[in-house]
Parts: sequence; structure tokens; C-alpha cells
Amino acid sequence: MKEKTLSIIKPDAVERNLIGKILAVYEEKGLKLIEGKLIKLTLEDAKIFYAVHSERTFFQELTEYMSRSPVFVSVLEGEDAVSLHRELMGATNPKDAAPGTVRAQFALSVGENCVHGSDSLDNAKTEIRFFFPDL
Repeated sequence: MKEKTLSIIKPDAVERNLIGKILAVYEEKGLKLIEGKLIKLTLEDAKIFYAVHSERTFFQELTEYMSRSPVFVSVLEGEDAVSLHRELMGATNPKDAAPGTVRAQFALSVGENCVHGSDSLDNAKTEIRFFFPDL
């Protein structure tokens, strides 16, 4: 089924000029970039976006990291886009990520894992609306 999912290339990857290389991984596997923009999240925006994690010990570190420098937010479309994108990102811990996945290739650590992707179709719709209200 054709779906849309949200993808974020996080600050560490943007700082290292990896936007094109990461998008190429997705495009080569059939995901199409249909919307995208480089933005700088405020700390407040990061806290709103990641509110689901507000009670977790890593919340403050995550929101500070996500607001430290620009991120590239995009909407990807394709067959089973949510699950395909998650597969292509790889495990959160780059040491556990399968070879060829984005995190295996580019992530620095669990904390600086270079990408975010929606974890369900419902969350994809919510996350897309957060950054692209007109879609």
C-alpha cells in the first residue's frame, strides 16, 4: 500500500553534510521525496514534537540535541513507506544496525543516531502535519 512517512535527518548528520547521502539510501530503495525543508527547531518545538518521551531520562538531552542546529525534515512516499523507512534507518544503536542501513553507515552513537522516522502510519500522519500542515 502506498504510504507517506516523516523523515528527519538530525543535527549531527546535517552538520556532517550527509543529507544527500542519506536521501540516496531511501531513494535507491523506492522511497520518493515529495516534500522537504531545512529548519532549525526551537527547544520548545523539539519538546512538543518529542512530548511522548517527556517522562524518559533522555528527554532533555534529546530536545537540546534536536534544537542545537538545523535538521532536514521531509515526507517520503512509497509502498509500505513507514516500515520500509524504519528498516532502512536501522536499529537506534548503530552497533546493532544491519549493514547498509543509514545508522550503520552514518550514526555516531545511540544519542547521535542521525535520523528519525515515524513508527506507525497514525504517527506518520501526526508528524507530517506538525511540519507540513498543508499536506
